[in-house]
Order: sequence, then structure tokens, then C-alpha cells
Amino acid sequence: MTWTAWLSLAAVCTMGAMSPGPSLAVVVRHTVRRSRAHGVAVALAHALGVGFYALVTTLGLAAVLVAHPLLYQGLALAGAAYLAWLGWRAVHASAGTVNTDGPAMAGGVFAAARDGFLIAFLNPKIAVFFLALFSQFVHADMGITETAIFWATATVIDGGWYALVAVALSRGRVLDWLRRNAHWVDRLTGVILLGLAAVTGVRVLSGA
Repeated sequence: MTWTAWLSLAAVCTMGAMSPGPSLAVVVRHTVRRSRAHGVAVALAHALGVGFYALVTTLGLAAVLVAHPLLYQGLALAGAAYLAWLGWRAVHASAGTVNTDGPAMAGGVFAAARDGFLIAFLNPKIAVFFLALFSQFVHADMGITETAIFWATATVIDGGWYALVAVALSRGRVLDWLRRNAHWVDRLTGVILLGLAAVTGVRVLSGA
């Protein structure tokens, strides 16, 4: 892969990561309601989910999802259900004070990482995105090194962007304001996630 081709790949991956959506909402919620560590855990686990799709796309497996609509629809509906569950949980979250003292509990960080991974893994649109993106770069005689470059580029950019969001939100007046209004952040996040789940479900069931 040439340097110019890699820059093009990195640019599109960056634009994809920066697009607002459920992933950003989950990172914001875990950072505000829990801690920077929870937000970073979401970011890194989400990157693993994105990296999975980047890897299977280069190996040709993403085409299977496109070629088998029922498999795509099943995964999309599972993703919509998970979004709805996250949204319901956020809307009904306690309005109590956010605890910012001391290190984050291991179980809490694990739960945050689980949410981050599943929000990516249960989104087959990522596979379609990478299929469209990588189609201009992938070729039949790709070696292990080039495949690793594809995987690392998508994974590092995605994880780096969301980790940057988590760190930025955990500093200064922005975090103070968000934590004072954490219950409203929860409710707004919940409404966004429920709306995205509804739109996804309707689109899949209508065959759009």
C-alpha cells in the first residue's frame, strides 16, 4: 500500500469514527455518569468491535452479510434491541449524584467495555461501510502485513477518537456542567438511543 493510499484510508476511517451516532452517546454517558476510565474502556472496546469488522472485511467475510440479507437483518435487529435496552436503561437511570472519587470499580469498567464492544459488534452497517471503503484497496494477493495495516488503521483511529472524547469530557468546566446535569444527559442519551433503535427496526422490517 502506498503512502497516499494509506492517507486516503485513514481520512475516511477518521470521518467514519467522528460521525455522531449511538457509539458517541454511549461514550458520553459512561464518562459523565461514571469516570474517564469508563469512557476510555468504552472507546477501546468499541475499537475492538470496529477492528473485527475491518479484519473480516479484508478476509472477504463482510460480503457474506451483504449476500445473505436474512443474516444481515438478524444482526441488525439484534443491534436495534441492544440499542433499545441501553436507551431504556439510560432514560430510567437514577438522578443521584455522580460519584467521582476514587478509582473505578473493575466490574463497572468491564460493563462499560461490554457496552462499547457490543454497540459496534451488533451494527452490521459497519461491515457494509468497510466493504465499500476497502473495495478500492483490497486485492486478491494481499499479505499478512497489508491486512494488519488495514486492521490497525481502523482500530487505532476509532479507539483514539473516542478515547479523546472521553478525556476531553473529563476535564474542566465541561465535565462539571455535565455532571451537574447528568440526569438530563442520561435522558437525552436514552431518547437518542431509543430513536435510533426504532429507526433501525422499522428500516429492517420494512426492507428499506
